[in-house]
Amino acid sequence: MRGSPLFLCLLSMSCWVNLMPTAGDRIFHLGACRVSMSTTEIRAGFTAIKANIQSRDPIRTLSILSHPHSLHKVKPSDRCCITHHLFTFYVDKVFKHCKTEDPFVNRKISSIANSFLSARRRLGQCREQNNCVCGEESTEKFKQILANYEGLNVTSAAMKSLGELDILLDWMEKSR
Repeated sequence: MRGSPLFLCLLSMSCWVNLMPTAGDRIFHLGACRVSMSTTEIRAGFTAIKANIQSRDPIRTLSILSHPHSLHKVKPSDRCCITHHLFTFYVDKVFKHCKTEDPFVNRKISSIANSFLSARRRLGQCREQNNCVCGEESTEKFKQILANYEGLNVTSAAMKSLGELDILLDWMEKSR
């Protein structure tokens, strides 16, 4: 097979380029998986809309992510699993219900959502390759987050979750 070495070389280069972080990206070690994403870009977008989003939160005494059983003390082996669940949660539940009358805010939300979607895709591919399985503890923590979310109406829960995005980003950066 004459073309095989060239094909393998091109395939390897393609995979390598896709795994290389771009400017501003950070590599997160999530159990067996490594994922690059630009938390700087996400934080900048979130910071620009944080006050607007948090002002829409009518229930300040409750938190979706800050709960004694949520993200704290997640085992390193479970970080891949719970991070994938959280990215899916934000993409499928939160961002879909965070529409405002302000086009600037909506563009920032869309940009953050696209970053999460891309990271979720990369993390999902890694999970499949490494056969990452969720431990019981991380499954329970995620169930608690869902219960906190589902205890509110959809719009309030989505805005509250978006308003807590810095909690998720802080946890991810801390567990790097």
